[in-house]
Amino acid sequence: MRPGVNTGSKAGAQTFGLGFVTTPFVVTVDADTVLATDALEKLINSLAASGSAAACGYVLPRHVRTIWERGRAIEYLFALGFYKRVQNAIGRPLISSGCFSAYRTDAVRAAGGWSIDTMTEDVDLTWTFYARGQTVNFVPEALSLPIEPTNWTMLAKQLRRWSHGLVQNLVKHGATVRADARLSAIVTVMLWDSAAATMLYLLIAPILALLVTPWALLVYVIDVPVIAVPVWIEARRRGLPWRVLLDIPAFLLLRLVNSLFFIEAVWTELIMRRRLAVYEKGH
Repeated sequence: MRPGVNTGSKAGAQTFGLGFVTTPFVVTVDADTVLATDALEKLINSLAASGSAAACGYVLPRHVRTIWERGRAIEYLFALGFYKRVQNAIGRPLISSGCFSAYRTDAVRAAGGWSIDTMTEDVDLTWTFYARGQTVNFVPEALSLPIEPTNWTMLAKQLRRWSHGLVQNLVKHGATVRADARLSAIVTVMLWDSAAATMLYLLIAPILALLVTPWALLVYVIDVPVIAVPVWIEARRRGLPWRVLLDIPAFLLLRLVNSLFFIEAVWTELIMRRRLAVYEKGH
């Protein structure tokens, strides 16, 4: 079934499709994403047993060849292997990822479907569930494998949408974040890692080392192991070789790029009042 007119967004298309769903659960899978053979079963079983509004799976790049894919692989091993497990333990996964998530159909309908208010409809719906007193599960055993950006053009389009979408959701759901102590703590950590910490480690520390004192480089004695140890633990858990640690420099570069896009989004959305309303996926 096709809509009579182009809905103009992924969120609009999904909400249109929701009207034809007759099952108690509905699943979203991006067109560039493939699933492990048991991923859907594990996700639905978790959702059915928990009573949560949504459940999200684990994400790893389908291909790991370019510098950006290598950086993203480390990013996922670190963020999902460490941060998201902690978030799940306190009942507040930051996002039920749009590339692979399962939902209670009635919960999505009650929330009004996938909102077109922001560039990241998956964050929007996740935080809407929290505002409604509902919960979300993270199921690390349910593996999905999307295609990640392979070049700068593709990456820039993706990060621009993600960054602007995050800022838009912080504005839209600000009251929810402030009122929810667990979500507020997670968002605070995310903001620190997204901008302040990255700029400190990757820009400020080297400048201080060059202009003031080489002792400024001691921050890396703390930072690199903080990344490497959780990545190594998660790689072992996933059956990946220790050689993935060699891709940490690619992650450090990607983390800097993430920060720059986030800062640009804050400046454009909040200071210049120029809202991102359209985007291209890029691949």
